[in-house]
Amino acid sequence: MLTVGQAAAEEKKQAELTSDIQKLSYALGLDLGSYFKTLGEDLDLEVLHQGLLDSYKGNTPLLTQEETAEIQQQFAQKQQEKQIKEKVEMITKNKEAAEEFLKENAAREGVKTTESGLQYLVISQGDGPKPKAEDMVKVHYKGTLLDGTEFDSSYSRNEPAVFPLNQVIPGWTEAVQLMNVGSKFKLFLPPDLAYGDRGAPPVIEPGSLLVFEVELLGIETPEGE
Repeated sequence: MLTVGQAAAEEKKQAELTSDIQKLSYALGLDLGSYFKTLGEDLDLEVLHQGLLDSYKGNTPLLTQEETAEIQQQFAQKQQEKQIKEKVEMITKNKEAAEEFLKENAAREGVKTTESGLQYLVISQGDGPKPKAEDMVKVHYKGTLLDGTEFDSSYSRNEPAVFPLNQVIPGWTEAVQLMNVGSKFKLFLPPDLAYGDRGAPPVIEPGSLLVFEVELLGIETPEGE
């Protein structure tokens, strides 16, 4: 039996990589280990090692090609079903949180709710014209998740965004048309007016409510007009 000191020495010895081929082998092992970890399965490492050896050395495998293909297909289907279940659970959780927030937020002073479910708060009111859906607009904005995590900001980039108003998420298309140039609004977008059930991975989960501060700087004239 190894003592603690002997075990530590053995681990240290195993970690010493003296040749290029040892370093390469270890690096490849790290990559494989990271991949296997993402599978979320408690793999039998001894059997895994045996499979690697048999394949690498050309030994007769313990499974036929047909058996291997069937096992891998079953596992892939299991993983797909697991991912679908997890996504449905995530969407349900996020939509419930959004619904609860919007219900409470609707009662806040100054918050207005449209027929679509869009909520907005006028921070400052401009006196310029209002854009139409087909207009090109220039805005500054900051976007956050329900927990306050910032996921995008033109302010951070020190550069306003310019885009066709009818080519963004539905909540933006609706809300910015309510704004006069020079206005600044705070928008609360239900999931269906944001990225819906698809989300915008990896930052925006499916079914997420989004909060934006939007400042309408101007209505741009497309080049050539």
